Amino acid sequence: MNRIADYALIGDCHSLALVGRDGAVDWACFPRFDSSAVFCRMLDVERGGHFTIAPANSSSRASVSVTRSYVDDTNVLVTTFLTESGSLEVTDCMPVTSGPEADPTSVSTDHCILRRVRCTSGNLQVRVEIAPRFEYGSFVPRFRLRSPHSGEIVGGADAMWAQSTRQLESDGERFTGSWSMHAGEEAWVAVAWYPSIESPRQDPPVRADDFEAKLARTISFWRSWMSRCAYEGDHADSVRRSALVLKALTYSPSGAVVAAGTASLPEAVGGHRNWDYRYTWIRDATLTLTALFVLGFSDEATAFKRWLERSGSGRPQDLQIMYGVCGERRLPEHTLAHLRGHRDSRPVLVGNAAAGQSQLDCFGQLMQAAHLYCRAGGGITEDNWRYLVGLADLAASRWSDPDHGIWEIRDEPRHFVHSKAYCWLALDRGTRLTRDARTADSAGWRTERDAICQYLMSEAASRGCFRQAVGNEAADASTLILPAIGLLPTTHPFMLKTIDVVRSELEQEGLVFRYLSPDGLPGDEGAFLLCSFWLLDCLVHAGRLDEAEWLLERILTFANDVGLYAEEVDPSTGEALGNFPQAFTHMALVSSCSYLEAAKRGFIPLDGAYDYAELAIDRLVASRGLISQG
Repeated sequence: MNRIADYALIGDCHSLALVGRDGAVDWACFPRFDSSAVFCRMLDVERGGHFTIAPANSSSRASVSVTRSYVDDTNVLVTTFLTESGSLEVTDCMPVTSGPEADPTSVSTDHCILRRVRCTSGNLQVRVEIAPRFEYGSFVPRFRLRSPHSGEIVGGADAMWAQSTRQLESDGERFTGSWSMHAGEEAWVAVAWYPSIESPRQDPPVRADDFEAKLARTISFWRSWMSRCAYEGDHADSVRRSALVLKALTYSPSGAVVAAGTASLPEAVGGHRNWDYRYTWIRDATLTLTALFVLGFSDEATAFKRWLERSGSGRPQDLQIMYGVCGERRLPEHTLAHLRGHRDSRPVLVGNAAAGQSQLDCFGQLMQAAHLYCRAGGGITEDNWRYLVGLADLAASRWSDPDHGIWEIRDEPRHFVHSKAYCWLALDRGTRLTRDARTADSAGWRTERDAICQYLMSEAASRGCFRQAVGNEAADASTLILPAIGLLPTTHPFMLKTIDVVRSELEQEGLVFRYLSPDGLPGDEGAFLLCSFWLLDCLVHAGRLDEAEWLLERILTFANDVGLYAEEVDPSTGEALGNFPQAFTHMALVSSCSYLEAAKRGFIPLDGAYDYAELAIDRLVASRGLISQG
């Protein structure tokens, strides 16, 4: 069975598919990221369904070597199989088309997976198997060939149309092909999803030229989009790949960026911590906007800001920690008991019950997002401001409450340091946003802001450093974010000691665990890559650049062969864990590389409290401008 790092992403800004090193599409959902999977063999080898193209003898790994890469500046994947008799090149994409010029973030899609097969040397036998299993492998749909080169697959609410330039066959449970190919020959295979309530598709001619045009148009789309990438500095290849991942994880119709494209990939193999990440978290707002601005994609930043406005609209007290890609609030969590899970990791969960948790950091995340958007030249409407005032008022009245915290513990609420700090952030940024004569109780906000600061400096740091929660002495990597929001300087004695505590209790050779204290759940998890980037940022802003350089090089080794990162890493083996690819890992890579590059050029102050993201955006505004006012 493929491991998590064996997969590569292809996407169409509506959904994505994951392709294994064995040539198998083992994960794909249509028409949206959070739709039911049509291929999910990565969650169950027998029931999940797949779409495989590979040399016929590729099951014998000893006789086949595999290399992969993306077509430059695209999400178009090329997998090359080298066998004893010849070599096979499979090029995979999800075809896309740019929207109208007036809507630069719009992307049209065919809800299709397109695969080109080329024999580049020698001769070999190619096997093709198209075996979707709709609704997460719940049943075997009906397969019906309409011609030697095409057929339909129907079951429940889903249907797919398969086409090939070479002959297909069916055994009633899949479409297959067995083709003899010689050097210079090629074939095309495509599967496209559509709702089963639509009329059955007619059988259009299967023309290689049409498929070639779709591939060329998709390559052109990605390259045109990447031509806007403004990052300059070291590790540009990693940063540019991260940009492509973030675009692929963006749901074009709404502007939402999903946390990951998968569900229930385990945080420990065989463990219980298997969550659905195909939604958008409010807490990712600051990191999302910072990464997009650093990369120069202000249109995407504006689209995400509009998603935040629409999804959170209503009463501020009804704000949730996460939403569906179109702003859906109900994300009921349930178990898919018929699936064995990735390498027997159960339960397999879809939906996410954490959507109903109380997490006070959301107030600060949204206020900070508004603040950064304004720093970049964007505008806030009166409706926006009224909503933000409500959030700041909630932060002022609720900061002393316990909550479930950034890590969404499924245990009794606690007085998390991170949550208190983000309530401080909400009030501080709210106070700063009132400077343009907006009406608000800024005096009351300042009073509560200062009270939170006093609480954090006395109660939360009573032993000279910050721990997970007041009354809980466990180390927690989220405390590394305190200087990033400007609460106190990175070189403050409390922060220096906090960094030392996190490193001594949570770090293993550059890999940092979120925490190691009880959280109401059984089992363990891997080290959290986001936390390693937080540590890196602290080292950069403390002027410890040699340590930061070493740590960045260490983190970069945990990308897979095509530059993708999961959520977590097993420190003992280096194995990727958790949902994949993970948006905030790639966002953090972008931001951290930008901070380190700025520090090496002498643009980072080494004294005083300041906001890391604000400093970065101010430099970018000064150097190139971002968003025109309004």
